[in-house]
Amino acid sequence: MKKTWQDGKLFLLKQAAMLSIFVWCSFAANANNIRTAEPDNLKVYLEQIIGNEAEYRNYKNIQELNRVSAWIREQMRLFGVNCRFQTYTVNSQPYRNVVCPLNAGHSNRVIIGAHYDVFEEQHGADDNASGVAGVLEAARILSAEKARLKQNIEFVFYTLEEPPYFRTESMGSFIHAKSIAKEKDKISGVYILEMIGYFDPKVTQEYPVGLKWIYPSHTNFIASVGNIQSRDLTSSYCAAMESLKQLQCERLISPSFIQGVDFSDHMNYWQFDMPAMMITDTAFYRNKHYHTEQDTLDKLNLDKMAQVIDGLVKTILNLK
Repeated sequence: MKKTWQDGKLFLLKQAAMLSIFVWCSFAANANNIRTAEPDNLKVYLEQIIGNEAEYRNYKNIQELNRVSAWIREQMRLFGVNCRFQTYTVNSQPYRNVVCPLNAGHSNRVIIGAHYDVFEEQHGADDNASGVAGVLEAARILSAEKARLKQNIEFVFYTLEEPPYFRTESMGSFIHAKSIAKEKDKISGVYILEMIGYFDPKVTQEYPVGLKWIYPSHTNFIASVGNIQSRDLTSSYCAAMESLKQLQCERLISPSFIQGVDFSDHMNYWQFDMPAMMITDTAFYRNKHYHTEQDTLDKLNLDKMAQVIDGLVKTILNLK
């Protein structure tokens, strides 16, 4: 059959349409291609946070606490997020949180936080360098995905979470929570990372009394812990983890009198009636190196830590 000029024009139009569909599909695929957490990055962060083996970032060693907080601020600056120190005084000594807002142009915001101090003289790799490294890696990814955010984010690194200041108004998280209490209606949720790196297949998972019949005995899961007010936060996080099809997520919605459910910085946001949850490997219910000198970097599973962070990133990006 003889081809006409109209046939040629129709062919070109079809080709152009096909190319447009291809380009659109490629764009859509890229739009869904969210950056993922990198275990190698986590290792670098952990090494920097832990620092010199002869120095411990406890409440007595303000110089070491200041080294860590200054390094955190500089690392966040490299991600394009500027931070300020929230300084306060305890027993005539200065301590500081690191507060790092990521403004995406919205009215509401979420808080992602972790404490950087340790208990006594220990390296505190899991407790809580792992949580700090997790917040840093989440900040790296979310700052790069800023255009997709539907809420602003405030990354906060707390001091004085550990004894002797635990459950006192000297906790860094209490200082921060109190400072934003008047804005609580604009705070959609608080996500606290507290020990997220310990997954040992040789260990049997333990629980508070009465819970071992409900939850798994293995340690290949991350826990999403909250109260009634924060149940939607815990649900969204576990849903994100489930969609990734990597690390199992277990939810615990509980009143604070069950031992362990409020053993971190989220408790202070609960005091000011803000929805807050804890993402955790369950601390001493699993990690028997908790609050000992054996809580070291070599005990952590960086690949699973990265999966925990990927779930958090997906949760934040799914917020409306």
